[in-house]
Amino acid sequence: MEDNKNPNAHEKEFTTEEPATSDNRKERTPEEHNKTLMGVLAYLGPLVVIPFLVAREDSFVKFHVKQGAVLFILSLLVWIASGVMWFLMPLWAIINFVVLILALIGVINVLRGKEKEIPLVGQYSSKINI
Repeated sequence: MEDNKNPNAHEKEFTTEEPATSDNRKERTPEEHNKTLMGVLAYLGPLVVIPFLVAREDSFVKFHVKQGAVLFILSLLVWIASGVMWFLMPLWAIINFVVLILALIGVINVLRGKEKEIPLVGQYSSKINI
């Protein structure tokens, strides 16, 4: 019978005491928005050229451009290899999927404002000089 006393009791556990308002969030400057946009573009394949040309002097953008360039070069190599060795198409599909996941990890790092190396290919980006 105790379970029937307050059927909505479990709903109150999930509510917050202070509602989320725009006052609780940190306002971003236009420069931060541009930096984030350029960082995200760095992981979108051939669009890595845009942040390379526009904002390569920014250390945050440069870090992500290097990683995005490594992923783009890897995807180009897979594309060329799949044309030559078409019989290994399942392998190329798996590698392309991994590249997609790594790009998503990079985008998440950009959105969080972190300069964190992505797994597997991040170490190679430090060898690129731009």
